Amino acid sequence: MAKKLIGKMKLQVPAGQANPSPPVGPALGQRGLNIMEFCKAFNAKTQEMEQGAPCPTVISYYQDKSFTIDIKTPPASYYLKKAAKLKSGAKTPGRETVGTVTPAQVKEIAEAKMKDLNATNIEAAMQIVLGSARSMGIEVK
Repeated sequence: MAKKLIGKMKLQVPAGQANPSPPVGPALGQRGLNIMEFCKAFNAKTQEMEQGAPCPTVISYYQDKSFTIDIKTPPASYYLKKAAKLKSGAKTPGRETVGTVTPAQVKEIAEAKMKDLNATNIEAAMQIVLGSARSMGIEVK
């Protein structure tokens, strides 16, 4: 018999740095899930990724207190800030430009994010990344 799905929750956890402190501990604890088991599994799955990169994670938990982890790629904004060497985006996007990225960097980001984007080809994925760049005040040159 298949396990009965109780629910899903989304967390954004730094790659390789899951620990029982907030936000991970309380979110899992109130649902009765094994926090240390999640931390070990998450850190093992993200050890190949860049340490500290924010990873959107979807946790599906079942009636028998087991769970599955689906780890997405870091957000486009993370990659854009890294490529433009910025700490944060513009305070007033559209009016000020805080950095620039090249079309080659945009293509590289789109290729990295391709599996999580709602796009059928690389050009469409690049348009999605360009929209994120514009909303952050990053110019493409």
